[in-house]
Amino acid sequence: MTRYLLRRIGYMVLTMWVIITATFFLMNTLPGDPIRNKAKQLPPQIQQNLRKRYGLDKPVHIRYLIYLKNLLHGDLGESIEFPGETANNIIKEKFPASARLGLQAVFFGLIIGLILGILAAFYKNTWIDYLVIFIALVGVSVPSFVVAALIQKYLAGGFFPIVGWPSENVWFSGWRYTVLPTFALSLGSIAIYSRYMKSSVLDVINQDYIMTARAKGVPNVQIVWKHILRNAILPIITILGPQIAGIITGTFVIERIFAIPGLGEYYVASINARDYTMIMATTVFFAFLFILSLLIVDILYGVIDPRIRVTGEKR
Repeated sequence: MTRYLLRRIGYMVLTMWVIITATFFLMNTLPGDPIRNKAKQLPPQIQQNLRKRYGLDKPVHIRYLIYLKNLLHGDLGESIEFPGETANNIIKEKFPASARLGLQAVFFGLIIGLILGILAAFYKNTWIDYLVIFIALVGVSVPSFVVAALIQKYLAGGFFPIVGWPSENVWFSGWRYTVLPTFALSLGSIAIYSRYMKSSVLDVINQDYIMTARAKGVPNVQIVWKHILRNAILPIITILGPQIAGIITGTFVIERIFAIPGLGEYYVASINARDYTMIMATTVFFAFLFILSLLIVDILYGVIDPRIRVTGEKR
């Protein structure tokens, strides 16, 4: 296991370097610069001073080496669009709201999706199965921002606020503010997990050990919990890691609709304003989360199913 983890960490570092390098040079191939877009009304001398402050007066390869050096020290740089704000502080202050929304959406979608998938498999070709198929089709077909707009239109003025976010104790307080955006963001996950789980359960329930357990009179609840769930959940684990990273980092549309002060607002603003520092910082941060999720998924394989070995050794 140790050798495997060290090898995977090496691959992670190499992948991160490729992403950083590609993003940096592709970003700098675009015409113009952020100073010209932001301060085009200022005198040329002031614009030149601003370029010098942010290191934009240096050749691209020199800036690349400087960026790598600062990155190794944990310095993501100062935002150009938001002067005085460092990328580290922006991520530290704004990411918790995005993370809470994304994690709630993932785990709510996972629980509901697993339940619906198991029910659809056990009651195949019944109204329950058809209802789950309908929910899956709606979840896959309707974008989350459309669901969010419909929620705001028809549930405005109810018990759950349609805009806003808790300002204190962002991880645990103000749960009423999180219900509607969580549901809007999790509908797609519910559809995906229910489809995968139904297919996997249908394959597992026809195995000999399930038929033996049923012949012994084991209740369905115990069969599901002890035998089916652990053997059928591997395909879910495969997509769970990337789903977590993808939803956490892809909530900016929902954040804009529900006025959530998350990291998505800065991500969109940095792209529109050509804020090189924030583009690089958010890209590096999101890429790290995605790659880390893949490593966690591989480790969970061995935890859930001991038959899967990650050491590379032969039995």
